[in-house]
Amino acid sequence: MTSADSPAVRSRLPSWAGRNYRLLTVSAVVTNLGSNGAMIAAAFAVLETGGDAGDVGLVAAARTLPLVLFLLVGGVIADRLPRHRVMVAANALNCLSQAAFAVLVLAGEPQLWQMMLLTALGGTGQAFFGPAAEGMLLSSVEGEQAARAFAVFRMAMQSAALGGAAVGGAMVAVLGPGWVLAVDAVAFAIAGALRSFLDVSHIPARRPGGGMLADLREGWREFAGRSWLWVIVVQFAVANAVIGAAQSVYGPLVARDSLGGAGPWGLALAMFGAGTVAGAVLMMRWKPRRLLLAGTLCVFPLALPAAALAVPVPIAVLCAVMFVTGATEEVFGVSWMTALHQEIPEDKLSRVSAYDWFGSVAMLPLATALAGPAEHAFGRTPSLWGCAVLVVLVTAGALSVRDVRNLTRRTTEATRDTAQEAPVRGELESTGG
Repeated sequence: MTSADSPAVRSRLPSWAGRNYRLLTVSAVVTNLGSNGAMIAAAFAVLETGGDAGDVGLVAAARTLPLVLFLLVGGVIADRLPRHRVMVAANALNCLSQAAFAVLVLAGEPQLWQMMLLTALGGTGQAFFGPAAEGMLLSSVEGEQAARAFAVFRMAMQSAALGGAAVGGAMVAVLGPGWVLAVDAVAFAIAGALRSFLDVSHIPARRPGGGMLADLREGWREFAGRSWLWVIVVQFAVANAVIGAAQSVYGPLVARDSLGGAGPWGLALAMFGAGTVAGAVLMMRWKPRRLLLAGTLCVFPLALPAAALAVPVPIAVLCAVMFVTGATEEVFGVSWMTALHQEIPEDKLSRVSAYDWFGSVAMLPLATALAGPAEHAFGRTPSLWGCAVLVVLVTAGALSVRDVRNLTRRTTEATRDTAQEAPVRGELESTGG
C-alpha cells in the first residue's frame, strides 16, 4: 500500500476523492504544465523559421484535422476497451511526436510539412485520449458532490495551465521553443505512467454484440435526442473555431507586433489560467439550479479577447480581459460536466463525449487554416472583430432554446441505473418553468 492510499491519508480526503480521481487529477496537472507552454512554443517555432499567419494557421489546423477525423472512433473504442489503456497509448503517441518536434527545432530549421505532420500525430493521440479521459473522469465520482469534484479537478488542471503558460512563454523567450517542446514530451511520458495505474474494475462489462457502426448509431441517438446537448455543441462548434483562430493564429502575431513578443503573450495566457482557477473556486461553492442557463450566459465574455486583440489594448488590459474570460469559461465548464454526469448513462459516456468533442472542434481546422487568408483579404483587425461578433451571435442563439435555459440540477441525483432506463427525450423531464 502506498502512502497516498493509506487509511490516514484517505481519512483527510473528501469522500469523492477516490484513487482514480486522484490519479486523473495529478496526471492532468502534469500534462497541462507541459502542453500550455508547448502551444506557445509551436507558434513561435513556425514564426522563427520565417513563417507568417498562414503558416501558423496551417500547423494549428494540422493538429485539429485528425482530431476531427478520429474522435468518433476514439469514443467507440473508449467505451469498448479499458479506458486507461486507451489513455496510456494516446499519451505515448503524444510523447513521441512532441519529442520528434523538439529534436527538429533544436537541430535547425524544421520544414513546414514536418511540423504539420508531427502536430497531426499529436492531434491523433488527442482524438483517442479525450473521450476516454472524459468518460473516466465522469465515472470516477458519484452523488451530489460531483460538481465540487469537477470544480476541484478543473482548478488543479487550470492552475497547471497557468504555470505552464507563464513558464513556457518565458522559456520560449529565453531558451527557444525547442526546449519547451522537449519538456512537453517528458510530461506526456510521466502522465502516461500515472494513468497506467487507473482501476476500471468498477465499470460494468459491455454487453456482447453490435459492431462499431452500431455503437456509433447508439451514441448518436443518445446525443441527438437531447436538444440541450446538441444545441450547446453546435454553439461551440462556431465559438471554438473563431476563438481558436483568434488566439492560436492572431494572438502570437499581435503579441509580436504590438505587445513585445512571446513573454507578454505567455503572461496573458497565464492570466486566463488564473481566471479559470478563480472560476473553479467559485464553482466549488456555487451550485446554480439552472445549470446551462448560468453556464451559457458566461460564454458571452469569451468574445472579449478577440475584441481586445483587435484594438489592440495594452498588455495590462489584455491580462485583465483574459482573467475575466477564464473565470466565466470555468463556470460554463463545471456546469457542462455536471450536466453530462447527471444525464448521460455511464456506458455511453465516452461516445457522447466524442460527439461533444467532435462538434466542438469540427470547424477549428477550417477556421485556423482560413485565418491567414482572412487577414490578407479583410485585415487583421476586422477579422478579429468578426470573431468576437460570431461568439455573441451563437451564444444568443443557444439561449433561445428552452431546454438550454431550463435544464435543472437534481437535488437528489438519480442513480446510473435510472439514467440507463430513462428514454431519450427531446424535452427533458428536468426542465422547469
